[in-house]
Amino acid sequence: MQAILAGGCFWCTEAVFQRVKGVSDVEPGFCGGFIKNPPYREVVQGRTGHAEAILITYDPDVVTYRQLLQVFMATHDPTTLNRQGYDVGTHYRSAILYMNEEQEKIAREYVQSLEDSNAFKDPIVTEIAPATEFYHAEAYHKDYYNNNRQQGYCTAIIDPKISKLMKHHADLAK
Repeated sequence: MQAILAGGCFWCTEAVFQRVKGVSDVEPGFCGGFIKNPPYREVVQGRTGHAEAILITYDPDVVTYRQLLQVFMATHDPTTLNRQGYDVGTHYRSAILYMNEEQEKIAREYVQSLEDSNAFKDPIVTEIAPATEFYHAEAYHKDYYNNNRQQGYCTAIIDPKISKLMKHHADLAK
């Protein structure tokens, strides 16, 4: 099975989901825009309408779509519009890009349950929308965190997200 999520910088979301049981592949890329084959430099300039996203391939017998959403919501801020920390722009928006009716239903019910329980101090602004074509990012983005763990962005921004995975969903971590 596959899922597409956008939670800010795809280096961050890729690193988190690579560490989830049942996830066999995570591809960074772009989804939700209006041009074909967008290059990274144009996406980050806000010219294409795309979000930085990840395409997750997973085994639903090991990890469910709802569990993926639980990890997603616990490891980024779904209450900030078009930003994650210092990363600002529509390409950093929070989005669940569903691939079928079942994913849409699960996403809407889960987000509503978070809202009903006041899980976050502020309202959730995560977009729930049908997935459009997913475009793979340039090769140097793949495994960015794994290949650059000592880089400042990785230690300051990505390490805390992985810590959130371990704190909130250690049972789902590899």
